[in-house]
Amino acid sequence: MIRLVSPSTLRRHGILGMNRRNISFISAWNERRNYPLVDNKLLTKTAALDRGIPTPELYGVIDHQFQIARMVDDLMDRQGFVIKPVQGSGGKGILVVVGREGEGFVKSSGAVIDASDLRRHTSNILAGLYSLGGRNDFAMIEALIDFNPYLAQFSYEGVPDVRVIVFRGVPVMAMIRCATHASDGKANLHQGAVGVGIDIGTGRSIAAVQHGRLVTSHPDTGASFRELELPDWEAILDLAASCAEMTGLGYLGADIVLDRQRGPMLLELNARPGLAIQVANQEGLVHRLQVASRIADEAAGHEERIRLARETFHRPEPVFESVGS
Repeated sequence: MIRLVSPSTLRRHGILGMNRRNISFISAWNERRNYPLVDNKLLTKTAALDRGIPTPELYGVIDHQFQIARMVDDLMDRQGFVIKPVQGSGGKGILVVVGREGEGFVKSSGAVIDASDLRRHTSNILAGLYSLGGRNDFAMIEALIDFNPYLAQFSYEGVPDVRVIVFRGVPVMAMIRCATHASDGKANLHQGAVGVGIDIGTGRSIAAVQHGRLVTSHPDTGASFRELELPDWEAILDLAASCAEMTGLGYLGADIVLDRQRGPMLLELNARPGLAIQVANQEGLVHRLQVASRIADEAAGHEERIRLARETFHRPEPVFESVGS
C-alpha cells in the first residue's frame, strides 16, 4: 500500500524537492560555464590532478570507432579495468571487469563476457547510448579500484562509493552507496544498491535504505549497517569541499571511493546531485542548506567550513529501526 504525504508535511521536515533544488540551488549557485568541468569526466580528472586530488589511473581514451579493436587487444593483458562513458550519468554505461577466465572477461557479478561484448559496449558508448542528451561520446578506460577491505562486508560484487553534498564549500549531507547482487555490483540506488546515511560529524552510519525501505543489514553479506564507520572521514570531507573550490560550483555532489593504498580518491562530480540522499539520512536537506549558507558567510576559510559543518550537523544517535533486512 502506498502512503501519500502532504506537501505541508514535506515542508515541515525540510524535504528538498526537485523544483526547488533546480531553481534555488542548481540554477542560483552553479554558473552554466562551469558545467563542462563536471559533465565531462576527462576534464574532471585533469582538473583534479592539477590540484593534487587523487583519481583512479587512466589507461586510455577511445574517441573513434576504429580504435576499439586495438583497445581490446591492449586489454587482453589486464586482469581488471573499468570502461565508462566520458559524459555518462547515473552509472549508466559503466562496465566493470574484475578478473579473467581464459580469454573471457569476468564482470563484478560473476558473469563472463568476451571480446565481442567489449567491442559492442564501447561502440555503444561512442554512439551516445549512455551520454547526457544522447550526444556522441568518448570511452575512457580506468584502473579497477582496490577498495579498502574494511568495506568489503558492506558491498557485494562491486565497489562502494561515498556521495557528499557540498553547498558553498560546506559539506552538508553524506551517504555511502553499497553495491548488491540486485544492482549488478553497481553503487546505484535505482538499480538496488543500499544507501547508508552517514553522520557528517563522525563518519558513522545513521540509517540504511534499499528501494526506499529501511534495512539494517546488507541483503547479500548480512553485515550490520549499524556497525559501519567510514575510515579517513576527515580526508573525505576535505576532498569533497576541495572539489567545490576546484569547479567553482556552489552546489554539487562529490563521489569518492576509498582505495586500499591511496585512501580517498575522487571518482566523479555531479552538478545535479539526486535527492535520495535525504531518504538514506532520514532527514531533509532544506534546513541544512540554510545553515550551511550561514556557515559559508561566517567561516574564515576551507578548514573552518569543514569544522563548523562537523560540529553543526553531527547527529549523536542513529535512527535505525528494528525492521527486517
